[in-house]
Amino acid sequence: MLAQAGAVVTHAQRLQGLAPVASPAIRVLVLGSFPGVRSLQSQQYYAHPQNHFWRIMQALWPNAPWPTDRDYAGRCACLLQCGVGLWDVYAACEREGSLDSAIRAAELNDFPALLAQCPLLSGIAHNGGESFRHAQALDKALALAGLQGRVQLHRLPSTSPANASWTFEHKLSAWQAVMQEHGLLA
Repeated sequence: MLAQAGAVVTHAQRLQGLAPVASPAIRVLVLGSFPGVRSLQSQQYYAHPQNHFWRIMQALWPNAPWPTDRDYAGRCACLLQCGVGLWDVYAACEREGSLDSAIRAAELNDFPALLAQCPLLSGIAHNGGESFRHAQALDKALALAGLQGRVQLHRLPSTSPANASWTFEHKLSAWQAVMQEHGLLA
C-alpha cells in the first residue's frame, strides 16, 4: 500500500497465468477465469483442496487411471486421455486474493493459436460466469481457427469453493451433461 496525500492506494501485483493443458485430441476445452492464489503458488490448475474440479473429473471417469493428488502431471495426462483440456480466459491480470471480482487489467489468452492446434474440439466449457463473459471473444477466435459453427460454448457452474450455492451433486450433473453431449461419456 502507498499513502498519497492522505489517501491509501493499493496496487495489486501483476500475475501471469498458467500454460494450457491441451493436445490435438481434446474434444472439450475447460476455460476458467484465472488461477487462484494456491494454483499460482503450486503452478497447477485447481490446486485449492476445496475446489471440486478434480473430484468432478474423477467422478465422471471413475475407471480412468487417475494418479494420486500429488501427481499433477499424471492427473493432467489422464484428463487429456479423457479428451479434456484446460486453460483460462486470462493470460495475465492484476488481482489481490483469488476472487474473480478482484481481477483488474486483464489480458486475454491467445485463443486463435491454441484452437488452431485442436482440430477435434467440439465444445468449450466455461468454468463459471467470469469465464463465460468472454464467450464473444471465443467466437472470434473460433472463426479465425476455422472452427466457428463446429464448437459449442457452455456455461457451467464454477467448481470453486466460492460457489457454495451449488452442491457437488448439482455441479457434477451439469458437467456430466456437457461431457455426454460431446461424446466423452457413455
